[in-house]
Amino acid sequence: MQTLSLGPLRVSRVAYGCMPLGGSWDDAPLASEATARAVRALSAALESGMNFFDHADIYCRGKSETVFALALAELGVKRTDVYLQSKCGIRFAGDGGEGAPHRFDFSHEHIVRSAEQSLRRLKTDYLDVLLLHRPDPLVEPDEVARAFDDLVQSGKVRHFGVSNHTPAQIELLARSVKQPLITNQLQLSLVHSHLIDAGIAMNQGKTATGADGLLDYCRLHGITIQAWGPLASGRALGGDSDERSLALRQLILRLAQKKGVEPEAIPIAWLLRHPARIQPVVGSTHPDRIRAAASGARIELSREEWYELYVAGRGETLP
Repeated sequence: MQTLSLGPLRVSRVAYGCMPLGGSWDDAPLASEATARAVRALSAALESGMNFFDHADIYCRGKSETVFALALAELGVKRTDVYLQSKCGIRFAGDGGEGAPHRFDFSHEHIVRSAEQSLRRLKTDYLDVLLLHRPDPLVEPDEVARAFDDLVQSGKVRHFGVSNHTPAQIELLARSVKQPLITNQLQLSLVHSHLIDAGIAMNQGKTATGADGLLDYCRLHGITIQAWGPLASGRALGGDSDERSLALRQLILRLAQKKGVEPEAIPIAWLLRHPARIQPVVGSTHPDRIRAAASGARIELSREEWYELYVAGRGETLP
């Protein structure tokens, strides 16, 4: 598989998203089948050329990181052969005490504690990348900077980024944080193309969404966009029953047959065709779907094919 630059790192163009590996989103113990399922999924990802694995402290309440470590050990994969990323900042209701609300937390204490807990679950000494998961309205950038400095100095985290952040929110952090913010993980797919739509909606009377200029901002500042939900739980394959989805499905099937790939490859290839060098984060646990999505990295769409998919995914013509 081809690689791309994520800051100073050279990583696979397609990343594997580990969110579903842990199974349930409750406090139940890790199910016995989870490890076997994770082994099958990670084996398919590795065989497909993926070497970058995306986590978050909250995924399946920590079980996804735990089972990932078990599966990696069973597969005999060396830590130096993979890149591990995790995220922090989202706290569930009840976390920290009875009555505590669902909230976001970029305090020094929570960032450091979360990173250390992820390291223990992942059974590793360091994270290649740590992201701030969702913007915290109470963020104190100097406090974030202190947490980042402590994690770097202790060798626990090597690089940092954000997720779901606007240009202004990134600028606010960058004013205090010494380390470059190398990535912004954002929802992006054929059926959730708001980042791209914002660039062509100028002067069209559309309501600003916070996405205005975000894609171009990241390109200008060397921030890699990681696309979460690139298949949109099947909706980016035309999985719904409405007219738009049917037209998208037919187009994807036609292009998949033309390119000699499975349908899952087409929405991935669409993201990879964009000049921003987007890194899709594929989160299926089905080995065949993982391989099919990864094969999107070995085909190329023409400009005309890319626009045909874009219009079909939008469900409306261009201005």
